[in-house]
Amino acid sequence: MKLYLRWQVKMLTLHFIPYMEIEDLGSARRVKKILDITKENKIVLLEGRLKKEEETDLIAITMEEITPKFKGIELAVINPKKKDQAFFRKIRSNVVDFLLGDRQGFTIIGPATIVKQIKKDPDKIELFTKDIRKKK
Repeated sequence: MKLYLRWQVKMLTLHFIPYMEIEDLGSARRVKKILDITKENKIVLLEGRLKKEEETDLIAITMEEITPKFKGIELAVINPKKKDQAFFRKIRSNVVDFLLGDRQGFTIIGPATIVKQIKKDPDKIELFTKDIRKKK
C-alpha cells in the first residue's frame, strides 16, 4: 500500500496512533480520543481499524459537535485483503484476522476543514487537502 499526501496548507500535522495505544480503551474513549485530535486540525493515522459501531458513534458525535470552526470529519479505512487469494493464503489470512482482530488495516480520519477528499483504490490511497490560509 502506498500513501500519497498532497497538500497546499502552510503546515499539515499527521498524528499516528499505534493500535496498542487504543486497544485497552473502551469504545467511547477511543472515539473521544480520535475526535479530540481531529478537533486540533490534525489528521489521524490509526493503525488498524475501528469497529463498525465505533465508526458509527464517531460520525454521530461529530455531527452533534459541528460548529463554524469544526465542520466535521472525513474518514477512510484501508483493509489489505486481496480478493483473488490462493486457498492456503486465504486460510493464513483468516488465522491472522482471528489473532490480530482490528489491527489489520489502516484508518485515516481528518477534519473536514483540512481534508478535501480521500481517494482509495487497491494499490494506493490519496489524501487531498484544502487550502486553509486566512482570507484577507
